[in-house]
Amino acid sequence: EDLERAWCDPSVEAVLCARGGYGAHRMVDLVDWAAVRAAGPKVFVGYSDITVLHEALALRAGFATLHGPMVATEAFLKDAATREHLRATLFAPETVTTLGLESAGALVPGRARGVLYGGCVSLLAAGTGAPGGRTHARGGLLVIEDTGEEPYRLDGILTRLLRSGALDGVAGVACGSWQECGPYEKIRAVLADRLGPLGIPVVEELGFGHGPTALTIPLGVPATLDAPADGGRCTLTVEAPALR
Repeated sequence: EDLERAWCDPSVEAVLCARGGYGAHRMVDLVDWAAVRAAGPKVFVGYSDITVLHEALALRAGFATLHGPMVATEAFLKDAATREHLRATLFAPETVTTLGLESAGALVPGRARGVLYGGCVSLLAAGTGAPGGRTHARGGLLVIEDTGEEPYRLDGILTRLLRSGALDGVAGVACGSWQECGPYEKIRAVLADRLGPLGIPVVEELGFGHGPTALTIPLGVPATLDAPADGGRCTLTVEAPALR
C-alpha cells in the first residue's frame, strides 16, 4: 500500500528505497500494477532484494528504473563516490552515460548491445517460473551481483537460470560486486565456467552492487558493453538516459 500510494501520488517525483528486504517477494503479487501503469513512470532507486521490484516494474509496467544505492545503506552513507554518482544520475544523467570503475576487466572479451536488466542474481533465480517472471533474455544485457553467497551456491543460482531458459538470447553480462561471497578467485572461476560457454562478452568488477562503491545503473534502457581483448578499459555505455 505504501508503494502504491507513493507511486500514484502525482506530488511524489521519486521513490527511493531506504533498505532492501526479503519481503519484496511477498509484495510483488499484491501491488495493483494496473494503477501503477496508469500513474506513469517516475524515479525508482534501490538494489539487493529490490531487484524483485525492478523486474516487476519492467515486465508488468514497462518502466525504466535505477539500480542504485539505498539511502540507509553503508555505501550511501560513507562513500562519497556512491552518493555523487546517484546525484549525477538523478540531476545530470547526460554526464554519467559511460559507467565502470578502474577495476573492471574482461572475463570474456567482446562487444554487445542490449536493453539493461538484472540486479541481485539470487533474486533473479528465485523469480524463475513465478507468475509474470522473465522467461528469456532475448535483446537483454544482464547486470548481476550478490552478497553472502558461497561459490557452490552461486554455481547453483547460475545453473538454474541457464537450465530454465531465463538466459536464452542474452547479449552480454556485466558483473558487479560479490561481497562476502568467498574468495574472489573461486567466484571468478564459477562465473567463467557458467557464463563463458555462452560465447558472449562478460565484464567483471564493473563497480555496482553491495561493494564499498556502488555505481547507479539504469535498467530498461539500451546500452553497449565493451570488453576489449587487449586489456583496455571495460565500460558500459548507456545510449539514452533513464531520466529525461
